[in-house]
Amino acid sequence: MNLPELETQVARQLELTAYPRPEWVRARHHQGEPVVDVLIVGGGQAGLTLAFALKRRAITNTRILEAAPAGSEGPWTTYAAMHTLRTPKTLTGPDQGVPALTPEAWYRAAHGDAAWEALTHIPKEHWQDYLGWFRAVTAPDVRNGVEVTAIEPAIEPAGDGVLAVRHTGGTTYARRVVLATGLAGNGQWGVPRLISDHVPAERYLHTGAPVDFSRFAGQRVGVLGGGASAFDYAASALEHGAASVDLFYRRHEVPRVNPFRWMEFYAFGAHFPDLPDEDKWKFTVQFQRINQPPPQQTWYRCTTHDTFAWHTGADWKGVRLDGPGPEADIVVDSGAGQFRFDALISGIGPTVDLATRPELAALAPHAARWSDRFTPPADWEDPALLGYPYLDGDFGFTEAQPGAAPWLSRVHDFTYGARLSMGLNGNMNSGLGAGGRRLAEALSRSLFLEDRAQFFDAYQAFDVPELVDLGRP
Repeated sequence: MNLPELETQVARQLELTAYPRPEWVRARHHQGEPVVDVLIVGGGQAGLTLAFALKRRAITNTRILEAAPAGSEGPWTTYAAMHTLRTPKTLTGPDQGVPALTPEAWYRAAHGDAAWEALTHIPKEHWQDYLGWFRAVTAPDVRNGVEVTAIEPAIEPAGDGVLAVRHTGGTTYARRVVLATGLAGNGQWGVPRLISDHVPAERYLHTGAPVDFSRFAGQRVGVLGGGASAFDYAASALEHGAASVDLFYRRHEVPRVNPFRWMEFYAFGAHFPDLPDEDKWKFTVQFQRINQPPPQQTWYRCTTHDTFAWHTGADWKGVRLDGPGPEADIVVDSGAGQFRFDALISGIGPTVDLATRPELAALAPHAARWSDRFTPPADWEDPALLGYPYLDGDFGFTEAQPGAAPWLSRVHDFTYGARLSMGLNGNMNSGLGAGGRRLAEALSRSLFLEDRAQFFDAYQAFDVPELVDLGRP
């Protein structure tokens, strides 16, 4: 089967499963302007998944605003330094259960059955191609090159319940807003002040930054962090001619077991948000303690180079320049001794700090964090998690002080920052399917209940006769 034939199959499957067909959400206007029912901030895999999940529920007055140009949404062809996805090739999610929309169906049609059978993991560029094809056949309303700058109530206080989303193209009014802004959607990519306060900005970067790795040719590179992305960046620097790369773990052993593989069963994805808070907390803290190893192929990408070294139990205690000028060595004092580098990479991942996101400036002061709702049990403390947003079961933000900002419940967090409240259902590949379904159902429910009085009026006024002939056949 080729792609045109697959697209015909997609259309047929959508037709077969379209019942009930009518679009049902009632149109709204705010001060004479049309109101979007669901505005999605972010046009990567999470935003596309949700838009399609909503369309399957006949919620079509939706819009996606994406800052990046078309084709470069998300990390896959921008800053991701891995060669392939880390999830199993059989993952599903964006398809929302439509067989012809699955990654496997697309891959077989685009690259052939033999290529699929020989595949271990999907190359990241192919995943980007799949998402582009998925966007084309599901046809969401996406506005590329539009950066959201603020989300706030259209009338203060909440008034008619409409939110004003300010962006570089103007203002869009919406009944619900969903953040689908990826790994750093609740904060920013982390660079410890140990680095940023003592090293010029041009001599370090973080693992969320698009980079020409040839900049590291001939350089001694130090990498802080032992996550998969830290290894990916280390490998890419080596492959582009770095003289040496040293990677530093705070842990005393390199992780071997990947807890994500245990999590990838239906009930965990679907029902993690239904767990009591203490269970959510313990699952997340346990993940923090175990973490995940770099993929085997990423490990080999690094260790095939004699100029690569890794150091465990080697947290950084101090960073300084050894003298003035752009050629001065960067001196790192670590648990494994003192090292000298030409450049540094921060691989500690994204932080979660709502106050650092400009578009969340109106929301951040009012949003509840886990520290506002939960006290960790003894031996399960993890201060880094206390700043995560405390979300409702529909991904909605909650108020730190009840009644201070009721509009927060209309903003839903479909990002990595949702993981403590929602598990894999946030912006992770493994959770796209369950997360998309849960969020789409929640939005459908809330829109229906909000308009229940108008629906009852329409129900009472309904007078389309079905029995039209009282004669005999």
